[in-house]
Amino acid sequence: MRVHLLLPEGVDDPRRPSGGNVYDRRLVAELTRLGWEVVEHPVTGDGLGEVLAALPDGELALVDGLVASTTPVLVAERGRLRTVVLLHMPGAGPHETEVLGAVDAVVTPSAWAAGQVPARRAVVAVPGVDPGPPAAASAGSGRLLAVGPATAAKGYDVLLAALDRLGDLDWECRWVGPVDAGAPRHGRVTLTGPLTPAELDGVRSATDLVVAPSRRESYGMAVAEGLARGIPVVASDVGGHQEAVGDAGLLVPTGDAVALADALRRWLTDPGLRARLRERAARRARELPGWDRPAATVAALLADVNRAAGDAVSPGSRQRAGG
Repeated sequence: MRVHLLLPEGVDDPRRPSGGNVYDRRLVAELTRLGWEVVEHPVTGDGLGEVLAALPDGELALVDGLVASTTPVLVAERGRLRTVVLLHMPGAGPHETEVLGAVDAVVTPSAWAAGQVPARRAVVAVPGVDPGPPAAASAGSGRLLAVGPATAAKGYDVLLAALDRLGDLDWECRWVGPVDAGAPRHGRVTLTGPLTPAELDGVRSATDLVVAPSRRESYGMAVAEGLARGIPVVASDVGGHQEAVGDAGLLVPTGDAVALADALRRWLTDPGLRARLRERAARRARELPGWDRPAATVAALLADVNRAAGDAVSPGSRQRAGG
């Protein structure tokens, strides 16, 4: 079966990695392995309408939410194409509500995100992780890691304010991800910039605790990827974080630097807490899905939508679409 995948133009830009881009790429690989023909269409700027117009009647299109919600053109394709939106983050564009109400189905990375979708059909396909050997704990357990762009949306400022309250303790922190020129620096925080997956995996091997202070998060792939290595988490209680973390970490109120500092202080000073959270993180690592599971969920949904398209499209349109 064939699906047209409409992606943001910069999906492979190593300077701007994101969980959504990783999800898209891993989904393509797994769908291909399952026997799907995935035809990719990078969408530049406001070019979504042009790409959609070039698709024959009755074709199946899977559209990244960053592309889908910036314009209402998907609404006009209702009935001609079968369309599914891959919504990594609710609230990504000004036309999201009308678009999601018009497409055949929506894929989200968490139950929380599905609950934000004003659409007729939302399916949860939790991101996968790659298993790896457990990260070895250091003596002081003070090696902290945060992953994502160093922006307010990811809570970079909240983490810096929290760490300022922990000057009496022994810790070091790495922030891995794009860094804007105006981002403030901290003497004990290393801003590495973007790293390759292999480089980031190497950093995780020398990490005691993942810190995720985001103000918005539909699931928390960086959290799950750390847990896959048995690394506990301190995270903001926002969006889908609770689903990703389970009981393998501490959740704190979003945007609250004092609460975040208190949680980090507990981690750094309480060996019993560290032992409990490490045990839970090891169990959570065994529970997390691989990338085959979300791909199977999406493949089943696409097949259902495709069957509906076959029932609805006229014989002449089927011939035109190559079916």
